Amino acid sequence: MAILLSALVLGLMGSFHCAGMCGPIAIALPLHGNTVPQKIFGGALYNIGRTITYGVMGAIFGMLGQGVEMIGFQQKISVIMGVLMIVSVLFPALFKNQYSMEKSWFSVIGKLKKSIGKMFTIRSFSSLFLIGLLNGLLPCGLVYMAIAGAIGTGGVVLGSLYMILFGLGTIPMMLSISLVGNVMSLAVRNKINKFIPVLVVIVGIFFILRGLSLGIPYLSPPKQKIEQKFEQGLEKNSADLYIELKNDCC
Repeated sequence: MAILLSALVLGLMGSFHCAGMCGPIAIALPLHGNTVPQKIFGGALYNIGRTITYGVMGAIFGMLGQGVEMIGFQQKISVIMGVLMIVSVLFPALFKNQYSMEKSWFSVIGKLKKSIGKMFTIRSFSSLFLIGLLNGLLPCGLVYMAIAGAIGTGGVVLGSLYMILFGLGTIPMMLSISLVGNVMSLAVRNKINKFIPVLVVIVGIFFILRGLSLGIPYLSPPKQKIEQKFEQGLEKNSADLYIELKNDCC
């Protein structure tokens, strides 16, 4: 599916942005072990932790999208999420945080960072995994875009898969940084970062096309097919419920 593939590409290309934002954390990771395989294993655990958190977030926000679909907005939610992605690129000032980290619920993020900082003093595989799990909760504009995509998938499983693929896409870059430090010069990263907004717009267009149901294979399936699948799912659930009730009674 093109939407899921876009999640992987977003992660791969977006990882160059991550190199600048989260690179210092990756470099400072307390990789456990004395051999290269042990260090690779420790770095992989950190990144797997991040990806698991993304997957859980994808399931939660995918459930939100599924709830919207169940009340008859199967296509609209996909279009809305796609538009939000594009608007976030064209008008970034609308999405800037105007609140201090010391105020309201943002203080929770400050506490989260302190918890992660404490774990950096512990050299173990389990601490690396926990650092990854918590790091996945830190605010990140690119992750927000991926979450919008998870909502647009309109399903728990698809939403989770979307975020997992996004997380997997970021692993090669982040793991390399953990092992060998800054693998690319700042000038190269800046050039690649300029393409990331374009990529977000492309993904947004994918979601808009998906919601418009223009009959384009894989990209924009006809509305009738989507509704037919949705109705088949409801009929299947009803049939399963009938069988269960029949078995209970008889």
